[in-house]
Amino acid sequence: MHGVPNSLRGYLDAASTEPLHPAAREVLAEAYDAGWADPSRLYGSARRAQLLLDNAREIVAAAVGARPDEVSFTGSGTQAVHLAVLGTAAAHDRTGRHLVVSAIEHSSVLHAAESVPSAEVTRVPVDRSGLVNAHAFAEAVRADTAVACLQAGNHEVGTVQPVGEVARLCAERGVPLVVDAAQAIGRAAVPADWAVLTASAHKWGGPAGVGVLVVRRRVRWRSPSPEDERGSGRVPGFENVPGAVAAAAALRARLAEADELNRRHSALVDLIRSRIPELVPDVEVVGHPTLRLPHIVTFSCLYVDGEALLTELDKHGFAVSSGSSCTSSTLTPSHVLEAMGVLTHGNIRVSLSRSTTETDVERFLTVVPDVVARVRAITGVDGL
Repeated sequence: MHGVPNSLRGYLDAASTEPLHPAAREVLAEAYDAGWADPSRLYGSARRAQLLLDNAREIVAAAVGARPDEVSFTGSGTQAVHLAVLGTAAAHDRTGRHLVVSAIEHSSVLHAAESVPSAEVTRVPVDRSGLVNAHAFAEAVRADTAVACLQAGNHEVGTVQPVGEVARLCAERGVPLVVDAAQAIGRAAVPADWAVLTASAHKWGGPAGVGVLVVRRRVRWRSPSPEDERGSGRVPGFENVPGAVAAAAALRARLAEADELNRRHSALVDLIRSRIPELVPDVEVVGHPTLRLPHIVTFSCLYVDGEALLTELDKHGFAVSSGSSCTSSTLTPSHVLEAMGVLTHGNIRVSLSRSTTETDVERFLTVVPDVVARVRAITGVDGL
């Protein structure tokens, strides 16, 4: 791709954060000039800010199949998750304190579920590809289940979950389904039968610090935060109008290019999935081979430490992730890989941004075999 900045060449960690989309960059300064006022006031500059915020809601609502008044912007994807899980549980506390989650949910979902007062949390296992069985998930739902949570696509291995079927089965049991769609929005369609949905703008090229919380009008939800009259009572505090406008602009642009980008990413991921086992001995590519997001591929190398691989790849100009997407700096093994029953060390997650080229991937495939061999030699396991 022509015109790609040098700082983005070799950037293969888009599942963590996608570089700011040009469409977001284009509107951001203008949005700060036009959307600085308090949208809850009645004077002219405030009404302009409210119009900008309403337009941003309409764009996001159309993208996820919701009504604009069901969409709220939060301070982060994590805040959106916390409000979704805790708020839905609070509104259904008379039903019970039991929650059902998949074993490979994002850590923000798992932590939120465990934070529900007096909660009992059932973690539904997944198979070796990271796929949850929809009927096993539904069987975990009980009469006292207040909330169920299932991600649209996994943040570490890319496996897409059967959200539509699970949502239907949960609805039959009267249980609201919270869907973490952070990795899917802008890349894959999300079935519409969910009750509450969350997302994070910087995953699709919007600015950091903007999350999305969507609560269906038919769903009972009660804010777990102190009472606040702003944001329809869902999100406390002053809305980040310029951030919401830039997030919506990035999402609209991303959706317009999604078909072409997804085809290109899928082809590059297929290339990595097929070539890595040929180039590197004792390696396992993990995640579902076909039911997956188009931009993520993960593989684990026997006899090596993922942190060492990250360091060596960084020296060659490649930014990738290893282990849990949120705990690699702590050397904590990935709960996702553990739940799948695959190798938890020597793990590399490659996730492609809109700027990633075939040349970047070919160079990565050239570098990885030597890097793995060097790390294995240092630890004295080369050739085992």
